[in-house]
Amino acid sequence: MTAPAHRPTQRTPSSLVLAFVRFVVCGGGVGVASSGVLVLVGDRVPLLLANAVVTVVSTVIATELHSRISFRSGRRGWRIHLQSGLTVAVSYAFTTTALLVLHSVRPDPSALVEQTVYLSASAVAGVGRFALLRVVVFAVPTTAAEPVTTKSTLVMAA
Repeated sequence: MTAPAHRPTQRTPSSLVLAFVRFVVCGGGVGVASSGVLVLVGDRVPLLLANAVVTVVSTVIATELHSRISFRSGRRGWRIHLQSGLTVAVSYAFTTTALLVLHSVRPDPSALVEQTVYLSASAVAGVGRFALLRVVVFAVPTTAAEPVTTKSTLVMAA
């Protein structure tokens, strides 16, 4: 009797969509929780300090959720947190740049226009972050040199 062969999870279009849905749910859930924490501590702690702490803690939590749930990766440790943190920094720079460009083009935009630009930039940054996390941070290692041994290949070899 032989042990079952370990086969890497296949990446199909439907698995990509499911991973993206899990990414949005996990990231969105952490975002809503973070917003709630800021409201709760807003009058007791300076907003800039509270936002900085919440951003760091929520990034660590979201990275763990993305590792375990969104991408179902076995990767752990500070390296993935650092890489994920860098994707957050890039996303922050992208959304900030979008708002700065808006304010340079239209010095006094309405709240609706400002939110539309911010949310659109956040969506684009989120898709980019998903791609970076999937392809770089939580990439499934490929081992093309190692053949998968199955029961049928053992029978054929005998």
